Amino acid sequence: MKVIFEYHDVSPSESLEAFTKEKLEPVFNRFEFVIRADVFFKTENTSSDKTGMICGIRLSAPGPRLFAEASHDEFHASVVETINELTRQLQKRKEKMKTY
Repeated sequence: MKVIFEYHDVSPSESLEAFTKEKLEPVFNRFEFVIRADVFFKTENTSSDKTGMICGIRLSAPGPRLFAEASHDEFHASVVETINELTRQLQKRKEKMKTY
């Protein structure tokens, strides 16, 4: 399990990285074929107060890479929504995988 963090217009945060790793741990345990996660944090000027803190996660697994992104008023909520979306994508991929 390898997690790489990238920040765009955001200062790095160890607590945010620890939170993200904690939330990704069950994903890596449940779907052992996932090799790596690239996590992107960025801010965006929006007209709404409920969006703007964007978290994007790209997972490396067999087949095409999986990607999900969410925008909320804080990064923690964006991380949770992004991981939920990736879990749905991983479940679909696992159902399609052939076991030999």
